Amino acid sequence: MVNRDEFFREVTVRICSSLEIKTALRSAFTYLREFFPLDMLSLGICDASLSAIRRVAHVTADSTETHDEIIPVPGQLWASLQRWEMRSPVMVDSDQSGLVRALAPHLKLDENSGILLPLWSGEGMLGWLTLYAWGAGRFDAGHVALLATVADPFVIALANALAHEKLLRYRDNLIDDNRFLSKELFTQGGDEIVGANLGLRHVMEMVRQVAPLNNTVLLLGETGTGKELIANAIHSASPRKDGPLIKVNCGAIPEQLIDSELFGHEKGAFTGAVTERRGRFERADGGTIFLDEIGELPLQAQVRLLRVLQNHEIDRVGGSRPIPVDIRVIAATHRNLESMIAENRFREDLWFRLNVFPLFIPPLRQRREDIPGLTRHFISQKCRELGMAAMPDIAPGALVRLMEYAWPGNVRELENLVERELILHRGGTLQFDALMPAARRGNAPVQREAPGVEEGLELDQAISRHLRRVLDLTGGRIHGRGGAAELLGVKPSTLRWRLDRLGIPHGRGAGGERVKS
Repeated sequence: MVNRDEFFREVTVRICSSLEIKTALRSAFTYLREFFPLDMLSLGICDASLSAIRRVAHVTADSTETHDEIIPVPGQLWASLQRWEMRSPVMVDSDQSGLVRALAPHLKLDENSGILLPLWSGEGMLGWLTLYAWGAGRFDAGHVALLATVADPFVIALANALAHEKLLRYRDNLIDDNRFLSKELFTQGGDEIVGANLGLRHVMEMVRQVAPLNNTVLLLGETGTGKELIANAIHSASPRKDGPLIKVNCGAIPEQLIDSELFGHEKGAFTGAVTERRGRFERADGGTIFLDEIGELPLQAQVRLLRVLQNHEIDRVGGSRPIPVDIRVIAATHRNLESMIAENRFREDLWFRLNVFPLFIPPLRQRREDIPGLTRHFISQKCRELGMAAMPDIAPGALVRLMEYAWPGNVRELENLVERELILHRGGTLQFDALMPAARRGNAPVQREAPGVEEGLELDQAISRHLRRVLDLTGGRIHGRGGAAELLGVKPSTLRWRLDRLGIPHGRGAGGERVKS
């Protein structure tokens, strides 16, 4: 005769002995074998996202512990399972409803004996415990009645196991995100936008207009113009600013890895996929994803990206269910996407989705007034990076040379030029006169003329021409940052005296072409 109080107490102690459900289930299995002809014990749940039964844990008599298993259930049977209200344990071969018998082949019980114990909590049915015995007719009514007495401990154990599983998943995601974002920090520069009130004024007005919304933004412009910084600015000024900003260089991912990188993969999806991996879109959930060089995506990847934009869900490689994502997409390219569409290298329907709010970032040669500020910014930044104690000054006239250069590599070329100049700096001022390889090779137009060397020009004529050119570069501005006085390395009062002496109009008396002082 079984002492049911002692039986209940011992089962409770064993099944609640560990947060690792397989360990606890093994302990309970060992004890239950004293009362049941037991060959396997299994805990399962109904996973609505998969429309399948998921075995959370199971143990067998020969001590083998197989991996968790997903058991697909046909649609009509799944619908019946969702309506199941039975709370008492039932033997498979005595099931009157027919539902358990219908499930038997899926649970590998069609030729064996089994008892299913539904596990109900206050929120509904969590899952069930299944007892297996190989062969037919191994269980009887006494076994069913005894198992019914320990439903509550298994409910607690399963609820704890699911909560623990969720916590572990959150922990792993946090560790993974921390590792991923820490790596990203090494490749990201500062977020300061130099020229926001000058050459990029119109761009920043558009940024302020679009940032609070949730629509897709397409950034257009030459390589090196600062599209990534504009993406940062949009994200930082948006309601998603507290969420992640995940950046993807579409041109830097090998074609065979694009799906896995963007959408993630399940464990075992392909050779080498030893763990599941979240893709960039999943990492961006709740925030923004920046797809740089979108024109480099292969056509097949473009199809899958279009589906994400349309349905707001992704499919992992090897996955069987879509995963919803809440993201904002900012894309960027230096290519002419319309020409690529005509050449069948870019999908027109994807372009329609991306081209909701196009934003053009002008090249540096079209915003020369930003060059002095950018140069000073990069000098300060690179001095810190290079560990230089003192920040050198810029030689008089050097900024003029920089402003007259065409900058085919845009802001990125200027940044590299400043870094090279600082590395080679051996005291004195920064000249920027011998570090323009593209100009020396003749690969980029340079609007530079050496004042005073034109044949037949007198000195005053050469100086006058040079001063007019500098005023033209600064938009007539003499005073302040980026003004003509700073570019020439003289005091504003000295420059005004020189302009007056040479008869060059400036200030309010400049006539038709007003020059700002």
